[in-house]
Amino acid sequence: MLIVIPEVLSPDEVKQCRMALLSAPWQDGLETAGYLAADVKKNQQLPLDSPVAKDIGSLIMQRLAQHPQFIAAALPAKMLPPRFNRYEGGQTYGNHIDNAIFNVPGTQERIRSDVSSTLFLSPPDEYEGGELVIEDTYGTQQVKLKAGDLVVYPGTSLHRVNPVTAGMRLASFFWTQSMIRQAHQRALLWELDQSIQRLAQQGSDTAELARLSGVYHNLIREWAEV
Repeated sequence: MLIVIPEVLSPDEVKQCRMALLSAPWQDGLETAGYLAADVKKNQQLPLDSPVAKDIGSLIMQRLAQHPQFIAAALPAKMLPPRFNRYEGGQTYGNHIDNAIFNVPGTQERIRSDVSSTLFLSPPDEYEGGELVIEDTYGTQQVKLKAGDLVVYPGTSLHRVNPVTAGMRLASFFWTQSMIRQAHQRALLWELDQSIQRLAQQGSDTAELARLSGVYHNLIREWAEV
């Protein structure tokens, strides 16, 4: 299930992040590519120990921790600190599936990449190409969002970034280990949560809402790994 979450960062926050990213030192994306990805990964990436990456990553994690839609979509248990990439001059990242397990830099901790996320940091009219193409159970979907918007999708998905043929594409990407390992269970919980929220906004019967909310939390109790 692919979920778009708008305005994770405000326009002012996007502007501040872009200024910091444009002045930061970048490295070849191959520095963090695995054996198979090395054949298809052609982009630039901030070093994992970059102070800029840490500062902006901290801001993003703060915003997500307070964002009800992200919490409902990912049901996060643990998150890998956000990373940052840049595409220009025809750069691309061919079809791949993300690693199943990542080490958290500077620690002995590992996380499972149940949920993949991309936060767009460049307005779509500033570059040509650069769509995030995701092979979903409902078919192939192309994603190119406003700066500050986030897309969340299962880490098991085959995906790619189309070549950026003009301009520059800046983005953050990261992974979340969910309390709910299975993507189809997360999808059911998302739909149930969104229905509960809509019914509450419509002033529906509180007793029935309490029952639905109970079903939601009992399913989490049944499926969660914490």
